[in-house]
Amino acid sequence: MGSRRGPLKSAVPSNVVSPVRRCSRTACGRPAVATLTYVYADSTAVLGPLATYAEPHCYDLCAEHSERLTAPRGWEVVRLLDSSAPARPSGDDLEALANAVREAARPQERAAQAGGGRGADPMEVARRGHLRVLRSPDN
Repeated sequence: MGSRRGPLKSAVPSNVVSPVRRCSRTACGRPAVATLTYVYADSTAVLGPLATYAEPHCYDLCAEHSERLTAPRGWEVVRLLDSSAPARPSGDDLEALANAVREAARPQERAAQAGGGRGADPMEVARRGHLRVLRSPDN
């Protein structure tokens, strides 16, 4: 009669497995930052923030693979924004920031000559450096 064997032991000890979820792409070991889900009925690939837990029908992707993601012809890719990630500044934001820095760097005398003095703006109550205190439009 055959010998009795105990339960099979794992080939990989459990203390070696990383708790960090990895990219699902073959041969990619980078940490996952996004989750890809396919909606076959709508021919849509949805790429969003990393899901709370790993699902068998979803794919976790690293930053590089999520940026380079393309869908098959006729499919649409929907990229959901991660609200916790900082938004990149737009061109308008950068231009407004540059204008504010230029205004702050301008000497007070030149600002008064250019019409930026206290008397020029009836809404301005006080000024401290580049900051202005404005009167409420209701008053």
